[in-house]
Formats: sequence, C-alpha cells, structure tokens
Amino acid sequence: MSKARLGVNIDHVATLREARGENYPSLVEAARVSLEAGADQITIHLREDRRHIQDYDVPAVKLVTDNFGVPLNFEMGASSEIIGIAIEVKPKWICLVPEKREEKTTEGGLNLKDKIPFERIKETCEKLKSEIPDVKISLFVEANKETLEKCIELKVDAVEIHTGDYAIDFNEGNDISKHLELYEKAHKQMTTAGIGFHAGHGLSDKSLEPLVEQGLFVEYNIGHWIICQSVFGGLSNTVKELNQILNKGL
Repeated sequence: MSKARLGVNIDHVATLREARGENYPSLVEAARVSLEAGADQITIHLREDRRHIQDYDVPAVKLVTDNFGVPLNFEMGASSEIIGIAIEVKPKWICLVPEKREEKTTEGGLNLKDKIPFERIKETCEKLKSEIPDVKISLFVEANKETLEKCIELKVDAVEIHTGDYAIDFNEGNDISKHLELYEKAHKQMTTAGIGFHAGHGLSDKSLEPLVEQGLFVEYNIGHWIICQSVFGGLSNTVKELNQILNKGL
C-alpha cells in the first residue's frame, strides 16, 4: 500500500495577502515551501468573487508545480468565466465544487440529484475534457449513494468526499463512527467503478489520523488548518508533520 497523497491548499495564504492588499505573503513561495517539504500537489480555488486566489496566481502557481513535476489541483465552480481560465492554464487536475457568494467557505458537496445542476456539471466536464488534453476531473461531493451513482454516470476520474461534517463531529468530541461507516460504503462503491477516492474540507492533524487508520482515501487536500498551524510551527514543519501521519498508513 502506498502513502496517500497530500494536497496542500494555499488559498488562505492569499487570504492574508488580500486582507491588506499587499503583494505578500507570496503564493509562489508558499507553493515552493510546501512542495520542498513533501507535499504531493498544490491546491487552489479560484472563486468567482476572487476573495483570495486571483487570476494572476493561477499561472504563477502552475509554473511552480510544473517545475516540481507535480499536479496543480485547480478547484473551481462551473461558471463560463472560470472554465475559460482553466482551459487557458491547463491544470493536471480540476476539482469541480459548488459555490455561493454568501458562504464563508464551501458548505457541502455538489448537488447532482437535480437535473439542472447535474446537466451543468456534465456539460462542464465534457468541455474541460475536450479542451484540456489528459486533464483529470474530480467532483466535490457528499458520501451518499445516490450522489455517487451520478458521479459514476459522469465517468469522472475521482470524487473528493466532503469531510466537513466529520471534522466538526471530531472536533466537538462526538461519535464519528457513522461517518467512517459511510466512507466505507462510499469507498466500495467508487472502487468498484474504478473511480479515485479523495477527501477534503476541515481536516487537521488530529482528525486526519482516524481516516489514515481506516486506509480508504488515496488523497487528502488540507488548507485552512495548515496555514493556521504554520503561524506557530512554520509551513515546512507543518507539511512534514502531516506526511508523518500519512506514512503511518503504509
């Protein structure tokens, strides 16, 4: 069994930069430090409201990941403007996520059960696949059977399971067994279909450990906790410590 991949989301480095409208801290430097410390990829989310990542960040960070020979995981909503940027930059991975301007952060997975949003995601996947050679697409979704069936129908490369509710229950000391059971069923469903099984949202070093012990996810994308912890321990040390946890799953 190989170590699960660690995607370091550096959105909130940009949040710090945008709070003062300065040209620091540097997204390029954050990507470089994370990759030198052992990150397997860099994740950024270009939101329509541009609250953190800006258009110019995308090719700049992509250049860093290209130099390291690792993927840029580009999170995006299914808007025509962002689709155009993705086609221009050509990231190796694209993760389609839901997006609402009034939310503090992404609040849940894509709604694929209803016809209109399903068709929009289907059109977006087809457009991206036709315009970007060899791009791989994941969908940010909840771990429920009906939604995952729609992911199979769309023939995506992976799903990224929204772990926000799990993380909240873990942090509050609640029973997490229902989440782990749900992930077990979802993993079986996706593995049978040959679709990758990723995780992300709200995870910290502590809440990561039960998931690593379970051994289902092949990739974790973690951002907010990493940047917060880096205030005290440094970005490089924080990424290294997460990789030590992931190595326990070998």
